[in-house]
Amino acid sequence: MCVCVCVCVWRGGWGWGEFALSNHQYFRFLTHLISCNPVVACLTNLSASLQVQQSSEIRRPSVSLFWLPLLSVLDLIPPGVCNLLNSSTIYSNNEVSLAEVDIYGFDYDYTLALYSNALNTMIYNTARDFLIENFKYPEGIRKYDYIPNFAARGLHYDIQKGLLMKIDAFHYIQLGTVYRGLNPVPDEEVLRLYGGTHHVPLHQVSGFYGKGPKVKQFMDIFSIPEMTLLALANDFFISNDIEYDPEHLYKDVSEAIGMVHIKGYMYKWVMQDLEKYIIGGEETYAVLHRLVSHGKKLFLITNSPFSFVDKGMRYMVGKDWRDFFDVVIVQADKPHFFNDCVKPFRRLDGNGDLQWDKINSLEKGQIYKQGNLYDFLRLTGWRGSRVLYFGDHLYSDLADLMLRHGWRTGAIVPELDLETRVVNTEQYAQSLTWLQALTGLLERMQMHRDSQSMEVLQEWLKEREELRLRTKNLFNPQFGSIFRTCHNPTYFSRRLCRFSDVYMASISCLLNYDLSYTFYPRRTPLQHEAPLWMDQLCTGCMKTPFLEEMAHIR
Repeated sequence: MCVCVCVCVWRGGWGWGEFALSNHQYFRFLTHLISCNPVVACLTNLSASLQVQQSSEIRRPSVSLFWLPLLSVLDLIPPGVCNLLNSSTIYSNNEVSLAEVDIYGFDYDYTLALYSNALNTMIYNTARDFLIENFKYPEGIRKYDYIPNFAARGLHYDIQKGLLMKIDAFHYIQLGTVYRGLNPVPDEEVLRLYGGTHHVPLHQVSGFYGKGPKVKQFMDIFSIPEMTLLALANDFFISNDIEYDPEHLYKDVSEAIGMVHIKGYMYKWVMQDLEKYIIGGEETYAVLHRLVSHGKKLFLITNSPFSFVDKGMRYMVGKDWRDFFDVVIVQADKPHFFNDCVKPFRRLDGNGDLQWDKINSLEKGQIYKQGNLYDFLRLTGWRGSRVLYFGDHLYSDLADLMLRHGWRTGAIVPELDLETRVVNTEQYAQSLTWLQALTGLLERMQMHRDSQSMEVLQEWLKEREELRLRTKNLFNPQFGSIFRTCHNPTYFSRRLCRFSDVYMASISCLLNYDLSYTFYPRRTPLQHEAPLWMDQLCTGCMKTPFLEEMAHIR
């Protein structure tokens, strides 16, 4: 098969050239053109004539001449990947007008207070020691130190098989991200373990709060030490050829991690060294001050105890921090606070001791414990889209509020800072652009079935897999981005879009926007829709409207 290509190229000036190429050479030619972007200038509205030539030894039928629309090379090359993303941007999944929001609510941990990585190390070390000393696990586990960048938020753990993995929005395991201990599980073994597929059935992960009967999803940042301890403990037993039950290990590790929180170790560490563990406190003050100065009402609902919150807020905001809030609720027992009406509110005195009076109103300056959302709504009258609540846990903080009560919700995703830095690198931009171009070539050229074409297609498939691995490793060598599994959204990403109207790296991003600003989600075209150029505008690369004006606060 021959292809006659007439193409306008740039070689020191515009000119037309005509090339007679075999099908194999034509594929190579396209590859060269696309990889040399922007050498290609235009290749639109042109066609190639394909003339089928028969060997002289075979009886030649009448010459078949037909037209095949030539691929527009520019069309195959996706728009240049944006490398100007701003980590201070607020991203919207749903249209939200801040002018309509009168009441702002906040979680405390990883929302008002962000923590340094040193806290994860302490949680891991203490839980590991609990396994050895309280659960009588082998002393050899103590040699395993915390690995800061091993796990990532949003991963799933197969409790029965002892496998840590990343699952996409369609319940498919991303091959290459399945780990038993510290070692990746070969793709062939994953398929064998899951009955010839890499799909995890709905009933195994259907628990609303991320825990099915066989698979647990780790959704909050506090779970990263737990995932790491599970991986390292599994690795110890496997490396030393010690028989064990993965289900027992999962249960014991979960209890050991729980003891760190229940026994108050984490609270004690943070309170003893606020400067070491809390970061970004001055921005928390700036956000609260700005909201209150514009007449907004504020409230706090947290699972943490009052003494812990009080110490942290005094450090970040000052001793009069309670003056910012109209309602403060501690030890709320979320998510139960949002979905049942069992526990009544209890008032705490200035020393944090429980009082016995009946709560008929929620008063500014008071501290309340437990309670439930139904009484909260009844006593405050704060309902619907007038309320915007921020939290880091998609299930415990946001899901019920959006689905059952119609509040606006904002997800705090500190990982956006790192992911934005990766996306802004030239290496990522080039790899992703060529990856998308290769995918387009594969889709459009797969109908060519001669041996030479098939050889090129196989080379492209191999290169595509290499590019996927390269882009994954830029985020996390084991599991990649928390938002993507190759081309699909992750399970975490889909829940983020479902349960949050807006999301951002920290609440300090609010400082970059006027309080009458409207967030508009990007109109991402559906698969059956033709993309418009406006659809390609990147929210995050636009300069946030008030970044310079608010710089003195930041």
